Amino acid sequence: MNKKVLGLGLAAVAALSLVACGSRDKSASTGAAKTDLKVAVVTDTGGVDDKSFNQSAWEGLQKWGKANGLSKDNGFTYYQSASESDYVTNFDSAISSGYKLIYGVGFALHDAVVESAKHNENVNYVLIDDVITDQKNVFSATFMDNEAAYLAGVAAAKTTKTNKVGFVGGMEGEVLKRFEVGFKEGVASVNPKVTVDVQYVGSFSDAAKGKTVAAAQYKSGADIIFQAAGGTGAGVFSEAKALNEGKNEADKVWVLGVDRDQKAEGNYQSKDGKKANFVLASTLKKVGQVVETVSKDTAAGKFKGGTHVSYGIKDGSVDLINDNLSDDAAKAVDKAREAIKAGEIKVPEK
Repeated sequence: MNKKVLGLGLAAVAALSLVACGSRDKSASTGAAKTDLKVAVVTDTGGVDDKSFNQSAWEGLQKWGKANGLSKDNGFTYYQSASESDYVTNFDSAISSGYKLIYGVGFALHDAVVESAKHNENVNYVLIDDVITDQKNVFSATFMDNEAAYLAGVAAAKTTKTNKVGFVGGMEGEVLKRFEVGFKEGVASVNPKVTVDVQYVGSFSDAAKGKTVAAAQYKSGADIIFQAAGGTGAGVFSEAKALNEGKNEADKVWVLGVDRDQKAEGNYQSKDGKKANFVLASTLKKVGQVVETVSKDTAAGKFKGGTHVSYGIKDGSVDLINDNLSDDAAKAVDKAREAIKAGEIKVPEK
């Protein structure tokens, strides 16, 4: 009987300890919060784990949230869009949950941001990759993707052995045209004889179609593909990996990553048994950095509604990271980067 009483006593103590710990954790979390601003990201159809710019936006928001003592769903969160019909619903859900700064990630969210902002003037919005000029509660952030793509073109032209490279885009439009045009200009600046096979998939979330398009481009002689396709780009990586696993490392095909360093997606083992990587380089689009900065400014009462900022190489917001470039290619990229910064090279957008 004493053992039973002792057991009950210990159980009670343990239960009380758990309650106490829970209370301490909750109060500690509340006490650590440096702002009461609630911030949300609404993704496009590529999803928050697209290993591209949706993911970059979410990573930037997490970094800002944690720096301010906040946690997911208790200060910051994301709403994932499976289809375009989810955009308005996701904005409504964020507003009803008390989020006062909401990011619409991608030009496809333009209309949904316009509609939501008009009916919720006490909420601030940020539209990534497109411009809304007549809403005082909307800040527009675009990126000079053409500049980063130019560097990718230089890298591709310096590396190709077949004098044929590919470009796989998601949904054709003004933003993706910046990638396409910049890439082709960069290629031509090094070697006008290199041809660029351009194809659009029509989706940012169709990896199967991305794989099919990549297979056709590689089969037609392209040995490097620059993919700017969000979740669809996963199919390009999948096809390159499948091909390279059947080749010796010296004969591999390459992929140029987009928006963030995608080198990890290119790990594989070649036919000759070597651990290798097929990501030549990755363009960087620091959406996460912008999310951090704008969230910080908004929390400090400095939201720049009704304005538009275009971010580029000069301010370090777009760039190209060297994953597997040769010394010669890396030097050519460095030279082009400095020329863009100095204004000696002006990369067209259209």
